[in-house]
This record gives sequence, C-alpha cells and structure tokens, in this order.
Amino acid sequence: MSENTQVTFPAATGVGSMPGGDAREAAKTVTGSLEDFPYLAELPARGPGADMIGRTAGMLVELYARVEPSGWRLSDRPGRDTRRAHAWLRQDLDALEEFTQGYEGDVKVQAVGPWTLAAALELRNGEAVLSDPGACRDLTASLAEGLRLHVADVRRRIPGARVVLQLDEPSLTAVLRGQIRTASGYRTHRAVDRQVVESGLREVLGASGPGPTVVHSCAPDVPFALLRRAGTDAVSFDFDLLTERDDDAIGEAVEGGTRLFAGVVPGTDAALSDPAGSVMSVRTLWRRLGLRPGLLAEAVTVTPTCGLAGASPAYARQALAHCVRAARSLADNPE
Repeated sequence: MSENTQVTFPAATGVGSMPGGDAREAAKTVTGSLEDFPYLAELPARGPGADMIGRTAGMLVELYARVEPSGWRLSDRPGRDTRRAHAWLRQDLDALEEFTQGYEGDVKVQAVGPWTLAAALELRNGEAVLSDPGACRDLTASLAEGLRLHVADVRRRIPGARVVLQLDEPSLTAVLRGQIRTASGYRTHRAVDRQVVESGLREVLGASGPGPTVVHSCAPDVPFALLRRAGTDAVSFDFDLLTERDDDAIGEAVEGGTRLFAGVVPGTDAALSDPAGSVMSVRTLWRRLGLRPGLLAEAVTVTPTCGLAGASPAYARQALAHCVRAARSLADNPE
C-alpha cells in the first residue's frame, strides 16, 4: 500500500494465536466472533512447527530450519520439522477456507517479522542470524518471497478477501537497542542500524502486494515513527504499555493516517469490564492529545492486548466478542 494512502480497516479483530489444537474449532470461533475482520488463527499448543517461529520458518523459500534443544536452527534441507510446519499451516488454511465460503471483506494473516525472526533463528554455529548482516539479508529476502506466496494462496482460497498482512515484531525494540543476548548469554549482539531495520521491514511489508499491512508488537516502546517510515498502514500494540513518552509518536501517527490496533482486552482469562470501560483509556488518550473525537472510529481498531494462546477456549471467544462490543461503544460514544 502507498505510504500516502490512508487505509480503512474494520473496527475489531484479534492478534493471531488461539488456544487448543483444533483448527476447525479455532476458525469457527474467529469467523463467528469477528464477522467483519477474521484472521488465520495460530495454534502453538500443537507443538514445534505451530509456534510462531517455527510456523514462519516453514514459510521461508530456499531456507530451512529444524528444532534443536536451544530453539530453531537453519539447516541444509527440509526435514521433519519443516514438513510438520507445512502440514499445520495447510490444516489452518483449509479450516479458514471452509468457514469463509462466499465471504467478502478483510482477512488477516500473521507471520513473524524479519528482525524478530533474525533474533530467534540460529545459524549453524548456534549464534542468532542477527549476528551476520549477510544472513539477515538472505533471511529477509526469503521471508518476503515466502509471504508473497502465502498471501497469494489465501487470495486464491478466499477470492472475495482483501488480505491484510501482519508482521509480529516483539523483539524489534531490543534489536534496535542491542539487547538481544548472544548464545553464551554473556554478551549482546550489536544494535542494528535503524535504516537497515527500516529497509528490511519495507522489503517484507511489500510482500502484501496491493493489500494493507500491520506491524504488531506487544513489547514496550514500540518504534511508531520507524514503522510508519517502513510503510506499514497500521501499528498493533498493547495499550497498557503506552506511557506519555509515546504521546507525540501516537499523535503524529494518527494525523499521518496510520491506523492504531489498540490492544485493550486482556489476552488471558480475566474479568472483563463493560465494553465502554475497556476503551476508556483510548478516549483519555484522545483527549490528552487534543484529537477530534469523531476521528476515533476512523483511527482505531480494537484488539486483545496480545495473542490468546494462553487463554481458555471459552475466554478466547468472550474476548473476541468483547472487542467487537468495545469498538461499537467507541464509535457510538467517542467522547
């Protein structure tokens, strides 16, 4: 999507993961709860290959990974772990396709972004891909191509969909600050130059083709300005982690047309307030920034604070439905 084009999104969606291991049940819950903005659910409870790193590693083109005691490591050829990741993803896509017959509208897919992936994936020597600039470039190119194919597959399966690509980048701030630890744990990898980080993100975000993009981070200090420069249409974050230091960046993002995916509903089992109470903090921020209340519905999509993998199935359903009601409250009563 063009950086100068303001993109509209539905009012509520989820982040990505769901509890349990039943792909059909997850797809049924997501499509039933989020009629205007369903997403391809991730089910990490199934084990290696369904976790966020393994799932995305399985999407890489001409790069392969296997599970080691220390985590996911690049390998010379596809093996059992790669085949398992492919099988889980096909199962999830089949389920989503089944429950979106005739659907027209936005559908979101998620993958780990290039910098969190580079921080988590190991080279053959056991160090993170992040330690090798050439390996980072290769990983970024492979991921971009893999996601182009993935997005095209979703478009083929759900012809009426506008596919929204979300990159999960929880380690991005740590990468920028040089806080990712080496394999020994005694040192940290050098901070990656911000322009290099921005360029890598732009390359992978381009895999969405004509579709809109989101970058998600449930870590503190989300680099809003960098993400906007990289070309994302929306930024997804845990609203509880915002501080007043973020005010200027948030205000500039909204005025520049960037959508905020505001994580305001707890991601694990909790007592939920009334829908209006869940978005009170959003209204408070709006007043503090002096933004026009009528802009709220145009600028904010309501989500859980993070994925729902750690929630009970009953709570996950409740949380997604609550996001929809909270978004409606925000639209009906912006002040």
